[in-house]
Amino acid sequence: MRIYVGNISYQMTEEDLRDLFGEFGQVDEAAIVNDRETGRSRGFAFVTMSDDDAARKAIEQINGREIQDRTLTVNEARPRAPRR
Repeated sequence: MRIYVGNISYQMTEEDLRDLFGEFGQVDEAAIVNDRETGRSRGFAFVTMSDDDAARKAIEQINGREIQDRTLTVNEARPRAPRR
């Protein structure tokens, strides 16, 4: 399952995300989305977990939690909209 993680701190790393979600199960991928021009974090990320039950538990437990002085928004990622 692919998980959207919003409102992350600009200092958060992909390793931080792996550690956070790893409490609930195997993390296959953690990717922070960066601005193409500046290379700076855009404040959100995606985490992929192969076990859907573990992913749902992580969403339930982490959504609304304060991490690095930011309240995270966590939910199942929607499919990417087609580009024109």
